[in-house]
Order: sequence, then C-alpha cells, then structure tokens
Amino acid sequence: MIMIMQHALLPLFVGSRSIDLPAGEAVFLTGQPARMIFMLRAGRVQLQRHTTHGARLILQNAGPDTVLAEASAFSETYHCDAVVTEPAILAALPKPAFIAALRDDPDLALAWSAMLARSVQAARVRAEIRSLPKVADRLDAWLDEGHILPEKGRWQDVAAELGVTREALYRELARRRSGELA
Repeated sequence: MIMIMQHALLPLFVGSRSIDLPAGEAVFLTGQPARMIFMLRAGRVQLQRHTTHGARLILQNAGPDTVLAEASAFSETYHCDAVVTEPAILAALPKPAFIAALRDDPDLALAWSAMLARSVQAARVRAEIRSLPKVADRLDAWLDEGHILPEKGRWQDVAAELGVTREALYRELARRRSGELA
C-alpha cells in the first residue's frame, strides 16, 4: 500500500533535479539543514541513526519510488543519515516547492497523508520487533514481516535493523544452521 501512495507522488518530482550517487555516499547527514525533499528513483538508501554507544540502527531500507526521511518536510534539520547502499538515482525537490504543491493539490496532500500514516505503522512494527527480548524472537518477527536474509556479507545490516550486535545475530544464525532448538 505504501508503494501505491508513493506512486501518487511521482508526478511531483517530474522535472526535479536528478542526483546520481555511488554506494557509500551520504545523501544527507544528521543535523544538516533540511532544504530538499528526495525521492529515490533507483538503487537503495538506508536511513540510519547512531546511538550514544556507537551502535548503528537502520531506520529504513528505502527502495525505488520512496520519499526519504518524509518527516524532514516539516523539520529544520535531518534527524538521521541517508546512506546509499546500492548506486542510487535521486530526484531532489526544494522543500518550499514541495510544501506549496501539497497546499495547492488536495489529492496530493491526501496521498502524502496516507503515505505518512503507512510510514508510522511501519515504524511501529520496527519498534515492536526491537522491543522483543531475544534475538531469536526479533529475527522471527522480522522474517514474519516478509523480509529475507541477504547474502552473508550484509548480515550486519540485519543486525542493525533488529537493534542487536552482529555477533549476537551471527550466533543465532549459527544456532539455526546447526539445528538447535530455542
């Protein structure tokens, strides 16, 4: 459903500035002024936040046709880092033009509101998963949400998404491979 709502926003980004970024580049960083609204046209971008203990939390794995850090439309600064994980093409729209379009088009504003509601729901699911006490329970809940384990070299991203250390996730995956029961 989020993708359907986000597709309704695609016309807003027609003619906007296009930015190509390689993997590892930041689209924006925490604390930078939020002057642009970005839609990911191709590639993958992670929204990340770093805890005071230095742990990396993945807030979102964004794919094509996703508006990045949608709350930044109503914030002075970005509240997370947006890091390209697969070469990306982004559409960049100045925030004042974005806000004006929402003000002028009730259907667009409604689509934006629906997309924000779905985003809140997804954030609540992620928070619920992270609140589970056991790594095994977090992994099961994450998999039950339709996610699949990526190739071995990207398991640390799953650990960051689950809010656990990569070592704890690796131990849980090894336990499952060896056929141990909980």
